[in-house]
Amino acid sequence: MKESLVRNVFSKVASNYDIMNDAMSMGVHRLWKDHFIRSMAPARGAKLIDVAGGTGDIAQRFLEYQDQNGDSTSSVHMVDINPDMLREGEQRFANTKWQSDKRIGFTVGNAENLEFVKDEEFDVYTIAFGIRNCTHVDRVVREAHRVLKPGGRFMCLEFSRVSNPILASLYDMHSFYVIPKLGELIANDRASYEYLVESIRKFPAQNEFAQIIRNEGFTTIGKGYENLTFGTVAIHTGYKF
Repeated sequence: MKESLVRNVFSKVASNYDIMNDAMSMGVHRLWKDHFIRSMAPARGAKLIDVAGGTGDIAQRFLEYQDQNGDSTSSVHMVDINPDMLREGEQRFANTKWQSDKRIGFTVGNAENLEFVKDEEFDVYTIAFGIRNCTHVDRVVREAHRVLKPGGRFMCLEFSRVSNPILASLYDMHSFYVIPKLGELIANDRASYEYLVESIRKFPAQNEFAQIIRNEGFTTIGKGYENLTFGTVAIHTGYKF
């Protein structure tokens, strides 16, 4: 039920997804994603699987980061359950050096069952602003553990909980009133953006999600996450040892 709903929502928003991200976050999502990649600091030759990869902005940042650090061998495999979103990603990489060098690949697939991926195949697993739309979050994390090599890293960038009550009330006002209105004005689709806001509220809080990550076999350092912008989003990291 949730899978079909999510597929329908993202098919509707695919062509406007990047524009809406800028409008909803006032461009701050770009800073979050840049910090996400810097925090990863991947090794030379790293193999990344980017799940719920959507329009490819995480994959592009990863490859740009590696190129800037003198690495022309790292690669990304993008996975998304929605073919319309993945098509946007494919268009982003069309006629790029990464495509011609076969450093980027694409597969339509479900994060809960990456049946096309062998055990212990990747160095890093990323999922940015996608795991909250999955039906069984624990199964997603379990699959991430399976496909990572020993020593590999799970990294999730996701909307989270603002603890300060004053800031939380402002955040709620922005989420429940401003974001759906922006969806209506920019994408002519209020309902899809109302769903996206509701999905944020239903996602586990930081400590709860960090425990899910540990329960599925990962080791976390400290509390296991880093809050950004007062907890509006959080980076969760787990290591496969």
